[in-house]
Amino acid sequence: MRTLFKNARVFLPAGPADRIVTVEDGKITGILCSCDAGPEDIVIDCGGKYLAPGFVDIHVHGGGGYSAMSDKPEDILAMCNAHAQFGTTSILPTTLAAPMEAIKKAIEAIHTASKSPCDSTIIGVHLEGPCLAPAQAGAQSPDDLKIPAETDMTELLDVWPEGIKMMGVAPELPGSLELGELLASRGIVASVAHSNATYDQVFDAISHGFSDVTHLYSGCSGMIRVKSYRIPGVIEAGLNLDALTAQVIADGKHLPLTLLQLIYRCKGADKIILITDGLDYAAGHLVEGTVYRQLNGMETVYEDGVMKLLSREAFAGSVATMNRLVRNMCAAGIPMHEAVRMASENPADRIGAANKGRIAVGKDADLVVFDDNIDVQLVMSNGRIIKNELA
Repeated sequence: MRTLFKNARVFLPAGPADRIVTVEDGKITGILCSCDAGPEDIVIDCGGKYLAPGFVDIHVHGGGGYSAMSDKPEDILAMCNAHAQFGTTSILPTTLAAPMEAIKKAIEAIHTASKSPCDSTIIGVHLEGPCLAPAQAGAQSPDDLKIPAETDMTELLDVWPEGIKMMGVAPELPGSLELGELLASRGIVASVAHSNATYDQVFDAISHGFSDVTHLYSGCSGMIRVKSYRIPGVIEAGLNLDALTAQVIADGKHLPLTLLQLIYRCKGADKIILITDGLDYAAGHLVEGTVYRQLNGMETVYEDGVMKLLSREAFAGSVATMNRLVRNMCAAGIPMHEAVRMASENPADRIGAANKGRIAVGKDADLVVFDDNIDVQLVMSNGRIIKNELA
């Protein structure tokens, strides 16, 4: 049975255009200027709203009250389903620094969950740590940070060899460059994460397999002054080096609009990847001032639309959804079609998810309908409508 989307402003490479999109057997089968509906077709009138590719979140720790660190596959599915209601049709559950056995169990649970029907396709795992710099730990558990030279990371990578898509590592730690080479040899994106590295150390890391920066400006060293000399850090490397893509938490809290504009000027539309970095209670109901405990034991407080450490000295992660990120990029003056690309095509390409993140014939039918405010009204995942609030 064919589904036909009409009266839609469809996101194509050059920008939105009035088109009709047809879907059959979970795939996009046509992008047409005109098309007559058959008697058995399901016709969806988008009412002039936008039809975009489903969002792809490659850095998210939880949602709907559930954590990616859970050892229960049903919790992973619930987390992913919560984000799907806001347009995320592909997802990379992301682990935190924790005891090695806990990380292994989380990977196993994500792997098991990926084999079950889910509103948001689980396309693998993102390991954020545990090889992170203590000075930039943020909300990561300081007791569970590891030195690559002293830890066999293959025991994590081998839990689901084809499923580990990205790993965040501080490249200045002993053994990190060798780890970066190992990750690259396995087709895993090595990302500079929670790092106190200098610009030169990041530059060197590129030749050892590193190709991305985790949540630029957050958990990243910046320029310092040593006597008369200014020493740039991870932030400056992420902005300046074309070899690096940049993950950006555009929740409107971690980065003001002016910094979103600066990142855009430096990286362009093709090097920015929007991420929620969502914690357990993202995509759910939160109460202002409430303290929430993560599975790794870290306590955070919800205030002013973001999670903070109890000391209020740093953010602990966002509670954003992908549509909110796109909305904020548009508020920063970025063209909507480029903001959508940062939330769909770019992250899909970054982890090699070839059938995700774009509206093109033959690609998976992951589609989102939203209005000018980026409020999601319909979500289709792999050809299945999982939300429909169109009038």
